[in-house]
Amino acid sequence: MNAMSGSMGTPAAPPFISAVAVAKSYGGAQALRGVSLSIAPGEVHGLVGANGAGKSTLIRILAGLMEQDSGEILVDGRATAIGSPHRANDLGMSFIHQELAFVPGMTVLENIMLGLPKKARFGMVDWHAIARDVSPIAKRVGVTAPLHATAKGLSTAENWLINITRALVRKARLIVMDEPTASLSASECQKLFAIIRDLSASGVAVLYVSHRLDEILDLCGRVTVFRDGRSVAELKGPQLTRPALVEAIVGGAVEHSRKAHGGTRKDEIVLSVRGMQRLPKVKEASFDLHRGEVLGIAGLVGAGRSELARLLYGADLSDAGTMVLEGRPYMPKTPAAAVRAGLGLVPEERRTEGLLLGKSVAFNISLTNLNTILANAVLPFISSRKRTGIADTIIRDLSIKAQSPDQPVGRLSGGNQQKVVIGRWLQSRPKVLILDEPTRGVDIGARGEIHRLIRDLAAKGMAVLVISSEPDELPELCGRVLVMIEGRIVRELSGEHVTRNAIIEASYASAAEGVSV
Repeated sequence: MNAMSGSMGTPAAPPFISAVAVAKSYGGAQALRGVSLSIAPGEVHGLVGANGAGKSTLIRILAGLMEQDSGEILVDGRATAIGSPHRANDLGMSFIHQELAFVPGMTVLENIMLGLPKKARFGMVDWHAIARDVSPIAKRVGVTAPLHATAKGLSTAENWLINITRALVRKARLIVMDEPTASLSASECQKLFAIIRDLSASGVAVLYVSHRLDEILDLCGRVTVFRDGRSVAELKGPQLTRPALVEAIVGGAVEHSRKAHGGTRKDEIVLSVRGMQRLPKVKEASFDLHRGEVLGIAGLVGAGRSELARLLYGADLSDAGTMVLEGRPYMPKTPAAAVRAGLGLVPEERRTEGLLLGKSVAFNISLTNLNTILANAVLPFISSRKRTGIADTIIRDLSIKAQSPDQPVGRLSGGNQQKVVIGRWLQSRPKVLILDEPTRGVDIGARGEIHRLIRDLAAKGMAVLVISSEPDELPELCGRVLVMIEGRIVRELSGEHVTRNAIIEASYASAAEGVSV
C-alpha cells in the first residue's frame, strides 16, 4: 500500500452514511440478507464481492432506485428514507456507473450539467454564467476539452472526468464509483487515482467498487466484503491484504492456479493470417493459430488488439493481407459470413455488443443457433421448446445463476452475463473462438470458471484466441502470447517465457524491437 493510503485508513470522523442490516428481495430472490457498512467524510472505502454478492443492489438503494425491505440507512446519524434519485442527490450522493451518463451530441458543459439546475437570465439558460462557475471545477478535475466544444469523440477517460466534475458541481459529499478503471489505460488509471486522492483530501468520501484488488489495496483504508447478500468482513490496517480479501470474497482459501500450457495444441493450423492491415490501427499482422491451442494477444490499450479481432470476424474490412481457414481462403465481409465459415466472437463490450439486455437468457443464447431451433425445416418459425431446451443445457453446463431461461439477461451479474455470451457458441461449435477481454469486470470466482471453460474448449479441439489487458491472465491460459504495439505484432512469447513480467516488458518496448522468444 502506498504512503498516502495511511491517511485514508480508519476514519476518526463520524460516518457520513451508514447502512445497517439492510435486506432486500426482488425478482423472486433475496438479494441482500442484512448488509452493513459505513463511510466517513474524506474516506476512500472499498466494496468488493463476487458477482451477485449484493453490491449493485445496495448501490441502487443508496441511489434511491429501490427501497430496502428492512434495515436502516443513516445519513449524518439520522435514519433516512432516500426513496428517489433526486433525494439521493439532495443528500449529497452522486453515482458514476460503468455505463457513463453521457450524450455525445451535447457540449462538454451541457454534459456536465445533465440533471442539474441551471442559471437563467431573461428566461433563457445563461451558459456563460454557468461556464464561469464550472470552469475552475473542471480545471481542478483535469477536463482539458473546451467546455463549449461538442463532446462527441471524447475518450472513456475524458467522459469519466466529466462525470466527476458533474458530481462536484452538485456539491457531492459521497461519490460512488463502480468499476471506474474497466476501460482505462494504465496512465489514465493513475490520473484517476490522483483525482480520488485529491477528493479524499478535500473531504469528499468515495465508495470504490472494483474487482481489481490491487487498486483496492492501493487506494482504500477500509474495505467491506459482501458474499451471498451479506457483509462478511471489514478489513483495515494490517488485515487488509490480497490473500485476506480473496479468502473473504470466495469464503475460504483459494488454490493457486497452475500454469497452463495453451491447451492440447496440435500441429494442424486452423487459421493462418498473413499481412493483415487496416491503417492506422492494424499493420501487417501475421500469425498461425493451431487446433486445440489457446493463443493470447497482449498489449496496452490502443495497441490494435480489438481492431485485429474485428478484421478476423468480418466486422471491419482489411486494406491488405490474406487469411486461410482450414486450408481454404477466408476473407469475410460481414460477421454473418464469419459465423457461417466457423468463427465466433465474444466482444469486449458484452452489454452493448454481445447482449440484448431486455431479452431473456434463452433468447440471447439462441442468437447464433437459430437454424437448430426452427419448428420445422420448411417454415421459419422458432420452437420455444427447442430454444428453452438448449438454454437449460447451457445454464446447467456453465453453472449460470439465473432464475429461469426466461429471466431478462440484463438482470444477471456481470460474470453470468459473460457466461451467456460464451455459452451461445457452445451449441454452434465454431472452429475458432475469439474472446476479447473475457473476464473484464467479473469477480474472481467467475474468472476461474471462465478460465476452466476456455481450457475445456481447447481440450476438445477448438482453436481459441484470447485478448486480455491483464498480464496475469494470459500466463494462466496460454502457451503462446503475441504482443502488439501501435498496431503491429512485435513479439511472440512461448513456453516458459510466457510470464507476467515478460508480457509487461514487451508491451512497453518500442514497436521496432520485435523479437520472437
